[in-house]
Amino acid sequence: MVSKSIVSLSAGYRSESIGRSLIVLADCFEWFGRIPPNSLHAIVTDPPYGVKEYEPDQISKRANGRGGIWRIPPSFDGHVRAPLPRFTALIAKERDRLSRFFREWAALSVRVLRPGAHVFIASNAFLAQPVFTALVEGGLEFRGELIRLVRTLRGGDRPKNAEREFADVSSMPRSCYEPWGIFRKPLLPRMKVSDCLREFQTGGLRRTAQGKPFSDVIVSERTPRHERRVANHPSLKPQSLLRQLVRAALPLGVGVVADPFMGSGSTVAAGEAVGVSCVGIERHPPYFEMSRKAIPRLVATPTVGPERLASSAHSEPLFAALSGVSPELGKSS
Repeated sequence: MVSKSIVSLSAGYRSESIGRSLIVLADCFEWFGRIPPNSLHAIVTDPPYGVKEYEPDQISKRANGRGGIWRIPPSFDGHVRAPLPRFTALIAKERDRLSRFFREWAALSVRVLRPGAHVFIASNAFLAQPVFTALVEGGLEFRGELIRLVRTLRGGDRPKNAEREFADVSSMPRSCYEPWGIFRKPLLPRMKVSDCLREFQTGGLRRTAQGKPFSDVIVSERTPRHERRVANHPSLKPQSLLRQLVRAALPLGVGVVADPFMGSGSTVAAGEAVGVSCVGIERHPPYFEMSRKAIPRLVATPTVGPERLASSAHSEPLFAALSGVSPELGKSS
């Protein structure tokens, strides 16, 4: 049952409760300005980077296979590869716009977050530096970086329209990880983490169900096909990853996790799956409608546990090396 405190976060916008959570059709910048200060205990989100990949004209180009900022990659070994935003195509003006976007977003998020509240924000190797810098300039405290180890088909392509001429060249390295920034709203002056936990239920990260510290390296998987069939969103993250993040974001297991760029609702679904209250904000009506149907189905989706993912990764040489396990010997190297 959704609580009255969660319902109040609709801020007058169209909304719908799902389990103990809430989804809201709104622009998060406007929504941040309407909800009371210190309302949120954490943010877990994968933003569109404030440029143009989710503007109506670019979404239309992606759907029609015409590209725009979306690169329509060739098939690879029989696999049809999903379109990817071509962040390397951003001009200086667009990169400046990106920095301004995140400075303003951070300043607004600081207002609505409780002191000590954490922010997990997805990025990529190409944009992490300017995005993370802007977030700090906006008032958030940088607390580290989460490395999601995941073998994707991003990068590694030969130069566009010159693949045969430069057959031995890749324009960028093949991506094998995804950086997530870990930030925190600063604690009050002279406040200790223990004091913050007592007063605001924030300040730290929740340990795993096995009592181990939350790790800043997570062996992950590509989003499974059965999850993509439920929610056909281009930036859909797997439930096996998001469920770990929303759990860690609330150190005492209580409070509200927000996803200001909800998309198809995968973060909200992850929260529901692990018993965490979430509020998801989405400004595009088609994605809001998608989330209404997708969230309950994603909640019911079984996932591969972290231990099994880490174990299966040891069979691949790259991941074995990164995790310190020899695939031949099956022990630390």
